[in-house]
Amino acid sequence: MTASRLDLDSEQVGRDLVTLVLTVVELLRQLMERQAIRRVEQGDLSDEQADEIGTTLMLLDQRMTELCEQHGVRPEDLNLDLGPLGTLLPRN
Repeated sequence: MTASRLDLDSEQVGRDLVTLVLTVVELLRQLMERQAIRRVEQGDLSDEQADEIGTTLMLLDQRMTELCEQHGVRPEDLNLDLGPLGTLLPRN
């Protein structure tokens, strides 16, 4: 049996790790956004709380955009294909 050698491109590994981390953060951001919308629709939040959550989610979305640009990751790169299950993130 011959030993196979694994060639790792450290730059690509770093980019893949950043993409994975940003994917997890984006998934959490979308889940938080859906939860906030559900709570607003149910009337669980005061107007002040709804405004604060909206502002926070907007700032988080802007920061995600900045991080993607900073690391050369496109938003569509964050949507992992899970095969028969479809994609990780809903398509907009």
